[in-house]
Amino acid sequence: MSQAIYYINQNGITLSDSIPEQAIDIPIGKVFDKETLLTSLAEACDFPSYFAHNWDSAWDCLTDSKVAYLALNLAAVENINTEDFNVFKGIIEDAYKDFGKPQLWVTMPTKDKD
Repeated sequence: MSQAIYYINQNGITLSDSIPEQAIDIPIGKVFDKETLLTSLAEACDFPSYFAHNWDSAWDCLTDSKVAYLALNLAAVENINTEDFNVFKGIIEDAYKDFGKPQLWVTMPTKDKD
């Protein structure tokens, strides 16, 4: 069954399918937040100059583009704004529901073992 979002553990072992070779990597540094994500997403997907760096504009640009597969590696991210991450996942799920694209593969950080 096809879905919008797939999660992968840090060792690269998929929980569903493997990341497609043609997936566009969204580079993220140490902090995942709205600003960082939208900037990286726009650059990686070559969004048009009218991209407004907001959630609605990201949805518009993703659904208007030919981008079908995205990869987001959060394994090395030190600070994840969960609200922004959840909004982004919602955008992906809505776009996939309406247009059948894009699909997102997320490499998740492993939890520290104390």
